[in-house]
Amino acid sequence: MFQKVAVYLSMCNFTIGAPSQTLQNALVWCFRLFCTLQTLMSEKVTQMMEWASKRSVIRLNGDKFRRFVKAPPRNFSVIIMFTALQPQRQCAVCRQADEEFMVLANSWRYSSAFTNKVFFASVDFDEGSDVFQMLGMNSAPTFLHFPPKGKLRKSDTYELQVRGFAAEQLARWVADRTDVQIRVIRPPNYAGPLLLGFLLAVIGGLAYLRRHNLEFLFNRNVWAFSALCFVLIMISGQMWNHIRGPPYAHKNPNTGEISYIHGSSQAQFVAETHIILFFNAAVTMGMVLLCEAATSNLDTGKRKMMCVTGIGLLMLFFSWLLSIFRKKYQGYPYSFLMR
Repeated sequence: MFQKVAVYLSMCNFTIGAPSQTLQNALVWCFRLFCTLQTLMSEKVTQMMEWASKRSVIRLNGDKFRRFVKAPPRNFSVIIMFTALQPQRQCAVCRQADEEFMVLANSWRYSSAFTNKVFFASVDFDEGSDVFQMLGMNSAPTFLHFPPKGKLRKSDTYELQVRGFAAEQLARWVADRTDVQIRVIRPPNYAGPLLLGFLLAVIGGLAYLRRHNLEFLFNRNVWAFSALCFVLIMISGQMWNHIRGPPYAHKNPNTGEISYIHGSSQAQFVAETHIILFFNAAVTMGMVLLCEAATSNLDTGKRKMMCVTGIGLLMLFFSWLLSIFRKKYQGYPYSFLMR
């Protein structure tokens, strides 16, 4: 505003000793400009509050984006998810990210600390392709923070590939950019308790049917297999998926190519976890077969077959694991059988 006043005064050739009418006109112009900006800002806030009262995530098209987000004045932050939710886009990651974004927006909208300092919005590619072109974006989903003043910084773009799109991670990023602390409250999910209850019921039923013969509870193979499954699940990265909430895979919007292995050592996809789990299980099976071939009392032919199969599984899947490691850790010099 002060820059505009300076321009106006320079146009009026305002100097010390100029007529008082010029000063009066400048003050009147400044007052009118201030009133106009305040009125426009108040209208924006009122409209955004009205939309937020109906829907936690405000849907914006090109015109609404330019009017309420891009054009000044604005005294509130806007967190926008740029997405492509139409069925023909086949963006499964967009739907998953939209669910987490909705959880975060609802947690803020229905909290006691809700104010007009931050609003959550979304721009769909099919409804605002001009916005994507304006910002030079060619991928979705993308999360951006539009501050009340100033231009976008690098930190205003959410690092989706590193952090994932879990609502808790998004809340930390929002707090870092806006100083607004959002406590994520998820809707109750009864699938986990029901599954656990069903599992306990099955175990209880088996124990009841075998109540006269519970020797299977003392079977070392059963406990060894259970422990092995738990270890394989943990070392494959399931806890990362639970904490970070990464996408299942990544589809390149330009080429349509789907990536199941993340190219960085700082992140991974859900599909990558499943692949690593399978490869580790195959390597473990190879080691088990080798141990059984060396210690079992089977005939020589079966032991040779177990030995050859074990060596094959061990060499092949360990080589694939090493090649994935080389891909994620650039510059790693060693390989085995394949690159």
